Amino acid sequence: MRTHRWGCLAMVAGLAATPAFARDHLAPDNGSVGGGQVGRASWYGREHAGHRTASGEAYDPEGLTAAHRTLPLGTVIEVSAHGQLVKVRVNDRGPFVKGRVLDLSAAAARVLGMDRTGTAMVRIRPTGAVCPANRPCDPETQVATAEAP
Repeated sequence: MRTHRWGCLAMVAGLAATPAFARDHLAPDNGSVGGGQVGRASWYGREHAGHRTASGEAYDPEGLTAAHRTLPLGTVIEVSAHGQLVKVRVNDRGPFVKGRVLDLSAAAARVLGMDRTGTAMVRIRPTGAVCPANRPCDPETQVATAEAP
């Protein structure tokens, strides 16, 4: 019981710190220009549908989600490529292929026009929003909404 209470407290504290951590985490470095992160992204398709992600939810190829190695789960990021922009929620860990910084869902890859090429150079920028797993989110802002009574 006591451990459970501390776990809940740690989770709430983590969610409160997530936007600041994500913003600082993707500060400019050698692979980025003007903030955010730049690198090669890939996407994973329907063969992974239903598999559990690191956040505990089932992977949905039609959801706007992504896998990142270090960003806190639930962080909403803007991903741009080929002149297109999409907001996705980090709900998994990866990619585990050298030289890649992000794995996108099939739906997000379609929005960015990389569903035929398989990979693309992308720019990743955290929005400061957090949308925890298994909570309803506003589709436009990807921010958690209050559940209906």
